[in-house]
Amino acid sequence: MGRIEGKFSSLKNKGEKALIVYLTAGDPSLEHTKEIILGLDAVGVDILEIGIPFSDPTADGPIIQAAFQRALKNSVTLSDILDMIESLRAVSEIPIVLFGYYNPIFIYGNERFAKRAQEVGVDGILVVDLPPEGSAELRQYTDRSGIDFISLIAPTTSSQRIRKISKHATGFLYYISITGVTGTARPRVADIKSDAERIRKITPLPLAVGFGISTPQQAREIAPYVDGIVIGSAFVRMIEENRDRTDMIHTVSDYAGKIKKSIISNFSEPSQC
Repeated sequence: MGRIEGKFSSLKNKGEKALIVYLTAGDPSLEHTKEIILGLDAVGVDILEIGIPFSDPTADGPIIQAAFQRALKNSVTLSDILDMIESLRAVSEIPIVLFGYYNPIFIYGNERFAKRAQEVGVDGILVVDLPPEGSAELRQYTDRSGIDFISLIAPTTSSQRIRKISKHATGFLYYISITGVTGTARPRVADIKSDAERIRKITPLPLAVGFGISTPQQAREIAPYVDGIVIGSAFVRMIEENRDRTDMIHTVSDYAGKIKKSIISNFSEPSQC
């Protein structure tokens, strides 16, 4: 059993939901990224998504786009990120999903990437611009390396399409709660509940929801209907706003701890939608 499957299984047995946090690697630096990860691990964050900086992030909003630009100015590469994860594995077993676009992986080399990712302890990948129909070239190597291939589902995804996606997905399904780019709108709990019920009738894979979630209250309202909550832009913004403060890591970790607490406290009593 891999780290991602093991984490969801453990949380399910305890009646808890996963908190999944997204960070852009190299913003404000790779050293800071590693320190932030360790801080998040310490307060109970369950799974980490590490964004690979890319020059044309079409699915991401202005907050993450700006973080990508800052990381690229720091000359952060995919190879650097993999090296950072390798050093992280000496002190942390937090499940890690590499999140990004296909171009950096393609340039690095599919087979080389899968081999190195397995060596350093990457647990999953989510390639935003690589649909199931175009994933075989990469998955022939990542599947063999035991790396989960996380798939996206949108509110507009038909049930027939969900069946096709989930048939080949591993790890968990990432449900995008709103149409559009990250960090630009607030999701409606009633819509999430309805779509989660539809998806659960099709697949037993764990279901995590992201896009537009930024507060403990939002997380608490949504948690009863899914297996995990993904929060990205709120943390990326917080890192940028506090980047020059000595207590930046504490500030970020403390906020993550509050969100984690919100989804394990009385989550079985959903708010009225």
